[in-house]
Amino acid sequence: MVSVFCAIGTPLMAAEPIEFGSDESTRYLTELKKLYLTSSDRTALLTHSNSLLDTYALRAGYQVGQTNPQDFLYELSVTAPGELRIREEVRGSSGGVAVRNRSLSVFGLDPYLQYQCPPQGASCIINSPVDGLPLVVILRDPKGAEELAKALSFLIRNLQKG
Repeated sequence: MVSVFCAIGTPLMAAEPIEFGSDESTRYLTELKKLYLTSSDRTALLTHSNSLLDTYALRAGYQVGQTNPQDFLYELSVTAPGELRIREEVRGSSGGVAVRNRSLSVFGLDPYLQYQCPPQGASCIINSPVDGLPLVVILRDPKGAEELAKALSFLIRNLQKG
């Protein structure tokens, strides 16, 4: 695992460098296609990424002691060639819901995503390859963040193929 430090001293991690044409890559995609009963790499990667986002969703119940605990829920979809759509739903403890849709054009992006899991706090952040700002926020689980960053890296690489 590669570690670098940002200005505030929080370690940033990237999924282990993956050679997308390697045997490991082929094995990973084959396992996902079996798991999700599909012959499509893209469908398997999208389904797996959404499953991980659901599994590691940061929910209000994990934010003990926070003044305004919120659920952060995400869903990914492909809207056009090279476009990843990220639907973010934030539910407040008072019952309010805010929905935001963002599109990420993957062409020209470095597909290796970085993530942060600060020791303090209840969350991990997968950073956007565009500007380094949070792409998604999940429950603080470094292994889960690593797996999600890996799946998203493969998905971005797949989308870059057109």
